[in-house]
Amino acid sequence: MRIHKEGFKIIPVAAVLIGLLYWGLYSLIPIVIVQYILGLAAIIFFVLIVRFFRNPKVETPEEEGVVYAPAEGRVVVIERTYEGEYHKDDRIQVSIFMSPLNVHVNRSPVKGKIDFFQYHPGKFLVAWHPKSSTDNERTSIGYKMESGIQILMRQIAGAVARRIAFYPVIGDYVNQGTSVGFIRFGSRVDLFLPLDADIKVKIGDLTKGGETVVAKLVTGQ
Repeated sequence: MRIHKEGFKIIPVAAVLIGLLYWGLYSLIPIVIVQYILGLAAIIFFVLIVRFFRNPKVETPEEEGVVYAPAEGRVVVIERTYEGEYHKDDRIQVSIFMSPLNVHVNRSPVKGKIDFFQYHPGKFLVAWHPKSSTDNERTSIGYKMESGIQILMRQIAGAVARRIAFYPVIGDYVNQGTSVGFIRFGSRVDLFLPLDADIKVKIGDLTKGGETVVAKLVTGQ
């Protein structure tokens, strides 16, 4: 199992803290069966932390006009909304909620140039809350495709997420499916697409980052 680079900052610290906590409880509770249970719980918790930072290999076909899911999770919003930060007009919003059990690598939904980036400090409402898209800590990333079409991707921190990472900078070109960011622990990613986009997912659908087709865009206009 490949581990994302964000995991190398957390996993060693988690191992030490879990080990110290286990040793403290082991010393305080001299009951063999309880000690076995504590040991098993410590192992399971550590495995879950390591698993959270997994970074599966994804091969995304490059297709002009196809928008791939930027994250693994569940589709929780598909609606028309006004996007006033980048496009400043009405867009189709598609939101994907990532639970702590999902892969938290964020991938580029399209091939194009990073045209816009803005970080916003904010609240830590649960990621499926309607206002999390505008009130929570978040980053907004604008993509400009070769066709001239522009889309916005927004990374949103959830109730327990305390770090949003996005690696490319304005002017960088990225390919579809490229790992561009990471959010820990439990979060959401919004896409803002043109109104004539052909949405290929529905509420409740499960997505895989860089694999699931979210929409097809009208190109060559």
